Amino acid sequence: MATTPLAKFRNIGIIAHIDAGKTTTTEGILYRTGLTHKIGEVRGDGDGATTDWMAQEKERGITITSAAVTCFWKDHKINIIDTPGHIDFTAEVERSLRVLDGAVTVFDGKMGVEAQSETVWRQANKYGVPRICFVNKINQTGGDFYKSLQSIHDRLSKNALPVHLPIGFEKDICGVVDLITMKGYTYKDYADHELIEGEIPADMVEKAKNARTLLVEKAVEYDDALFERYLDQGEESISEDELKSALRKAVLSGEFYLVTGGDGRGVIVEKLLDLVADYMPAPTDVDAVWGQNPKTGDEIERKPDASEPLSALAFKIAADPFVGKLIFVRVYSGKLTAGSYILNTTTGEKERIGRIVRMFADKREDIGEVEAGDIAAVVGLKNTTTGTTLCDPAHPIQLEGIEFVDPPVSIAIEPKTKADQEKMAIALQRLAEEDPTFRVHTDEETGQTIISGMGELHLDIIVDRMKREFNVEANIGEPQVAFRETIRGTKEIQGKYIKQSGGRGQYGDVWLRLEPNDAGKGFEFFDAIKGGVVPQEYRPAVKAGIIETLDGGVIAGYPVVDIKATLYDGSYHDVDSSEMAFKMAGSLATREGIKQAKPVLLEPVMKLVVVTPEDFMGDVIGDINARRGRIEAMEDLMGGAKQITSFVPLAAMFGYTTDLRSMSQGRAASSMELAQYEEVPPNVAQEIIAKRAK
Repeated sequence: MATTPLAKFRNIGIIAHIDAGKTTTTEGILYRTGLTHKIGEVRGDGDGATTDWMAQEKERGITITSAAVTCFWKDHKINIIDTPGHIDFTAEVERSLRVLDGAVTVFDGKMGVEAQSETVWRQANKYGVPRICFVNKINQTGGDFYKSLQSIHDRLSKNALPVHLPIGFEKDICGVVDLITMKGYTYKDYADHELIEGEIPADMVEKAKNARTLLVEKAVEYDDALFERYLDQGEESISEDELKSALRKAVLSGEFYLVTGGDGRGVIVEKLLDLVADYMPAPTDVDAVWGQNPKTGDEIERKPDASEPLSALAFKIAADPFVGKLIFVRVYSGKLTAGSYILNTTTGEKERIGRIVRMFADKREDIGEVEAGDIAAVVGLKNTTTGTTLCDPAHPIQLEGIEFVDPPVSIAIEPKTKADQEKMAIALQRLAEEDPTFRVHTDEETGQTIISGMGELHLDIIVDRMKREFNVEANIGEPQVAFRETIRGTKEIQGKYIKQSGGRGQYGDVWLRLEPNDAGKGFEFFDAIKGGVVPQEYRPAVKAGIIETLDGGVIAGYPVVDIKATLYDGSYHDVDSSEMAFKMAGSLATREGIKQAKPVLLEPVMKLVVVTPEDFMGDVIGDINARRGRIEAMEDLMGGAKQITSFVPLAAMFGYTTDLRSMSQGRAASSMELAQYEEVPPNVAQEIIAKRAK
């Protein structure tokens, strides 16, 4: 570890739509870098893929949890995180991209850009992560590098240019033309152990020259000196090394993307590894991180240097059956040493680092320390959650955390036997620690345990993991939708709480103005008291009373969101007023005010993307309309498929995957993600309120 300089580190993620070949490409990388002796299969009864190590992943052939592996290639150390493609596990992609420096975006060469490709691309944009594009499966029937490249231009970015062109088509693909060296690199069989360097095939010379010219034109835009020379002396004046240097600047800007293609299992993966080593950022290429002093709020900078004070971000929690709770951390500055004490700035507590391990999917290797720019896992921390900052106690810093959306789907769960009851509580707590989009709470009215997640598959996996990993048998109820309430009108209302019971009484009197807030803004409280009519010490109690009422809902018991409450008047009693009285007054005013401020019910609406053969398009559209959906767009895709984008209420979408399979003879596929909350139509709202009242 100590022999690899920081400039040779690469922290990258593999991101893509489900089934594009992320895990297979990762397997190809591990095989080519010598970490595995064979390429694992994503599906089948064999040993399975290295990074798909969970039983559920092997059975379903999908990635559920992001897995970290470390490998070495041409004196570079590469930390790779293989992320899930299914939308239910999008939080795994989110938290991985938060700590990674670069990403390889994999596309299915038969499909081009798919729905989830766009989602992960947006996530990478959000964190400013430079990318390389790998068009996979172009050697399969229907695979087409150039059509896939066109779909990247049409739907993601025009600034994506090939750095390699494939030699051959579909099953006859046997290598690539490298546009930097202007050489051909071929193989006889994808499993060959080396690429043979040679001349560009005669029928590709013109195409390669044109593609290289475009690449040079784009590269020189990122280097002023080269740009001037290019204008004066032309393309021939620029050397290979100068072109590589300019392209690296272009890729690191996060606005330009190199594109290559091939078979993710094959020897061509070596060319992808070369691109990662040559063009992906090192920790030293990334800006210094900024955080706040948790005590003073002052901005603090931390450079990616082992001599700086320690700052690290916990980005993933995993339960390991052998070592207990594993905390995956990205170290931004300083050193994290086994046995040392760190400060958890979220809790303000000091904790001791037990062990530090280098992860290889579900296997681990003990290491003594981990330095700035590296990723590893820590054992022995108790109160650390996703997004926690770990730092030097003498130099505290709070880094920006990771935000996750609220899960829209809930189900009731109960243990099958008395013996399972205690085990279930422990299992749910552990799983909730691991997964920030999985929530557990108890319904106060019914006493039921409610679990919430991002979708049916997400909750199905959670229940399956409880059974296998924690030996807990449970019964589950019907999926429930996470409805919300809000108001459409403005209301000024008095809340007065007076109680006399002999001796000291209770007195609290407030006037609140309740009004709608912008969508997504949540609850905001404003203190507009003048002249002390409500003393300063009672105002936080008024806010607490409002929040408590909002959490329990007013019209149907669902949480109230996107509302502003302004405390602008009131009165108090010298003897009888107390925090409890003002909390009750705030609660009474809120409850009555919402009822009079045009309350409405909101429901989660999903963005549904269906890819279907044209024969079934009419059935699919008819079914979406029957589910209260609205069609947003219809597009032609590669291979004669049609893509339908629509917005459909989540309440109408349970069991949709099975229904879609039946109506399309198993040939259509869909993906869903939470788009926004929208008002429920009045007739549907009445049914929901009546059902809730029962």
